[in-house]
Amino acid sequence: MNLLAIFSWGRVYFTIMQRRLHPLEGIVALFALFLVLALTVGFAQAGELGAAPRAQKVVLLRSSAVLVQDADTGEVVINKNSEAVVPIASITKLMTAMVLLDSGVDLSMRVVLAREDVDRYKGSRSRLRTGSVLTRDELLLLALMASENRAGAALGRTYPGGTQALVEAMNEKAAELEMTDSHFVDATGLSKGNVSSARDLAKLVRAAHGYPLIREYSTRDRATVTAFGRPLSFRNTNGLVRSSHWEIGLSKTGYISEAGRCLVMRVRLASKDLIVVLLDSWGKHSRVGDANRIKKWLESHAASS
Repeated sequence: MNLLAIFSWGRVYFTIMQRRLHPLEGIVALFALFLVLALTVGFAQAGELGAAPRAQKVVLLRSSAVLVQDADTGEVVINKNSEAVVPIASITKLMTAMVLLDSGVDLSMRVVLAREDVDRYKGSRSRLRTGSVLTRDELLLLALMASENRAGAALGRTYPGGTQALVEAMNEKAAELEMTDSHFVDATGLSKGNVSSARDLAKLVRAAHGYPLIREYSTRDRATVTAFGRPLSFRNTNGLVRSSHWEIGLSKTGYISEAGRCLVMRVRLASKDLIVVLLDSWGKHSRVGDANRIKKWLESHAASS
């Protein structure tokens, strides 16, 4: 029903009222006109509401900050608060790994875990006891795959010049990558002082993907190391690497209370290489849920386009 129809009904009503009608007939005619007007407005509003979802290219996500970006072209596919500067927890370990590998240190060097490697920020637990002896290579694997904090701390402590030198190199690397929203204060990400934005972390993921060892270690399903003569098995903190429905080229999770649940990945979805950044997911499983929602939305969008 449009304005022309309303006008036509108005003419009909006017014609009717020109005749000498019984009062009851006039009331019925007036009521009919009002009914037509109400239905017309209702249908128009319903049409607008029905069209809105088709016009919007959005997917509802529970993470506070989100960025999905084409890894090749840089085109932004999904953007939600990507400029917000927030704590990033163990996503920090990607920068730690890059700086460590850039330095050319001997990865076969054996490292004894010390008391200094115990978490002084959160008091988090670790299966790596002080006195355990592992190679730098094993520590790097556990830091990236299992997000092992003592492994990350030991890598920082044994970096040439110590943890402070590593942190300085991390911030220099961030500046080199034009990560203007980012600042690092430790090797593990346990401090809330390690901050960045989703748009900066997309740059970090892009750069980290250029390191074959980071790609391999961050996506490995599980690994076993030996400490005090006993085998210790670890699993990847991102369960999606174990799914046959996902093609993941790089992965890193993170969590501290100030940062919420975080996840960054480089993935192959809907025939595209994408960078996915999810920060501050409020539920334990929300970051994985958001990742699956993004996957479903992208695949359905690609199928309909």
